[in-house]
Amino acid sequence: MSRTLGARRRGRWKNLLVLAVCTVTAAIGTVPISIPAAAATMDAKQQWQLVPVGGNEPRPAPAAPLAPYPAPGRVTGDIGVHDPTVVKRPTGGYLMVHTGNNVAIKTSPDRTNWRNAGAAFPGGAPWTLPYTNGGSNLWAGDISFHNGQYWLYYSASSFGSNRSAIFLATSPTGASGSWTNRGLVIESRTSDNFNAIDPNLVVDDQGRWWLSFGSFWSGLKLVQVNPSNGLRLDGTIRSIAGRGGGAIEAPYIFKHGSYYYLWVSWDMCCRGASSTYRVMVGRSTSITGPYRDRSGRDMNAGGGTEVLAGHDNVRGPGHQAVIGDTDGDVLIYHYYNASNGAALLGINRIGYDSAGWPFVF
Repeated sequence: MSRTLGARRRGRWKNLLVLAVCTVTAAIGTVPISIPAAAATMDAKQQWQLVPVGGNEPRPAPAAPLAPYPAPGRVTGDIGVHDPTVVKRPTGGYLMVHTGNNVAIKTSPDRTNWRNAGAAFPGGAPWTLPYTNGGSNLWAGDISFHNGQYWLYYSASSFGSNRSAIFLATSPTGASGSWTNRGLVIESRTSDNFNAIDPNLVVDDQGRWWLSFGSFWSGLKLVQVNPSNGLRLDGTIRSIAGRGGGAIEAPYIFKHGSYYYLWVSWDMCCRGASSTYRVMVGRSTSITGPYRDRSGRDMNAGGGTEVLAGHDNVRGPGHQAVIGDTDGDVLIYHYYNASNGAALLGINRIGYDSAGWPFVF
């Protein structure tokens, strides 16, 4: 299958999925697992396997991953999402953006209970229409808080074309209708070998701002942006990961300890219960790479270490984001319910083994 055909199919499924996501109710949510009294007599490993962790449970991380992959942690409320990212509010609580009409917003007081909170642009985003073929569905927003305001990078594209763009908006509160358009950050044309979607902002140890992005084509990219306005600082585009034109997207760079970890999604999303998305990671001591997996393979040459894949009732987990919280680092993603194909919110905490490689629990 050609890259263009594969991407076109991805785009078509993604738009159909957004319509389905809008109908998901809290009744589809992850079912909490009750702990029997006998658990009190079990050893620590058995108890970790019994309880899915993803909310704010104040328990220490295990020293090593426990097989098999854990269930998503308990979440409630409006949990139908696709491509979620989350920021912890300086005033308390959490703010999420995800794919939806004019960028969908959710809020939570505790990282467990979520509710819909409207759209970033309730009046529409006409500046995106040349890239969306007139549609209002905007993809894969990235939200963060810097210098007293919220920063939102988001994607505008259409049905698998790489005629795409990433825009920036800012807000003092993050609330629906409070966002101001700050303009185009980067675009791709059909003649380009990359696709300007799936942005993520990261600030390095020197205070420099970088935006990673990309989907299929020649892989994932990194550009430097100006901290004063969030727009591109120069014309350099760096390659940070790729699979020779294969299925890779949704880069997210997060610093832990001495390393920048590059989290990515491999394989196919947007196919409901048939999705094969999985979460991979590599790391580097430099923000610009090279990023290598556990075996030492460069992610630009197809390297990647698997952290989470489909299991049990969970299909195609991916389009991940990572936040640091009071209980440690947290992985946020969507997955598909194996029973009905609905896209749902997944949250798990992250542990690190003795070699510094992340795992979920």
